[in-house]
Amino acid sequence: MGSGNGTMVTEFILLGFISSRKTRALLFMLFSVSYVTVLLGNAGLILVIHLDSRLHTPMYLFLRHLSLVDLCYASAIIPKALNSFVTGDGTISFLGCAVQFCVFGGMLTTECCLLAAMAYDRFVAVCKPLRYTVAMSERVCAGLLSCSYVSGFLNALVQTLCTFSLPFCGSNQVDHFFCDITPLLKLSCTETQRNEMVILASACVIGVSTFLSTLISYLYIFMAILRIPSPQGRRKTFSTCTSHLTAVSIYFGTLIFMYLRPRPTSSGQQDKAVSVLYTLVIPMVNPMIYSLRNKDVKDALRRRLPVRTSGWHPPAHPSPKKPGLRRAFYNT
Repeated sequence: MGSGNGTMVTEFILLGFISSRKTRALLFMLFSVSYVTVLLGNAGLILVIHLDSRLHTPMYLFLRHLSLVDLCYASAIIPKALNSFVTGDGTISFLGCAVQFCVFGGMLTTECCLLAAMAYDRFVAVCKPLRYTVAMSERVCAGLLSCSYVSGFLNALVQTLCTFSLPFCGSNQVDHFFCDITPLLKLSCTETQRNEMVILASACVIGVSTFLSTLISYLYIFMAILRIPSPQGRRKTFSTCTSHLTAVSIYFGTLIFMYLRPRPTSSGQQDKAVSVLYTLVIPMVNPMIYSLRNKDVKDALRRRLPVRTSGWHPPAHPSPKKPGLRRAFYNT
């Protein structure tokens, strides 16, 4: 569509890491293996938690949704990147770019909220154990989940409308392997300062609030642990938080480095490398963190995957239902 001396953009070209055929083949192999690991790891963790009634607790309810979110935002980006590696064509329609941007942004923000909800769950479990069943009731958990998804997609909708309402007339080459906000704003042929302020405010309201709530929860947790007289008791209590604390540190650390560092010091290649970390590596390692560093999940895996010796043996003990928790709620 003509517009003055320029041409309105109807599609974008994702430049990504496209270079030589050998480089694309290597990247295709690395991304393919990583993506399969993401699918198997997160889907497997969801299935184990669903099947084992001993894991039908608030913490593992949030973990199931965390795995689902990781699956969704990796799947919004990686299949298109794999296709680009194979064909050498990074073309994506204007609508496809907007949908990818919205889904990715929504899932990214939702994960921040879920991690904050999991931190609150650990805070209640460690600091207020006698009130745990009341403070983390089914109604409270459902409310935290709903707020996480609604907040995530409201933030994504605001950012998508602010970004794709801008006129793009001229170059349509996005210097990235997916539709991210910074390279898209660079392509606009008008002033973007007002849009950037709205986007920044929207992101900060949710991003900063979830990060601070997570930080405050862990400050209270650490103070409670330090008051435990027994070293063995301190280690045992701290071990219940290590998986989540590891995931939080990696996730928020990556986002802070990616979006809050000074822009003059950043480069396109550096942005792409960091983006691989939170679009592919984090969804891949999260199931490993929660499986290898979590005794409950490891025990559930042993019960569901019995070791073959002289033949297949069923689990030694049936999994009793958790008292006071309705199974139907935690299977949603």
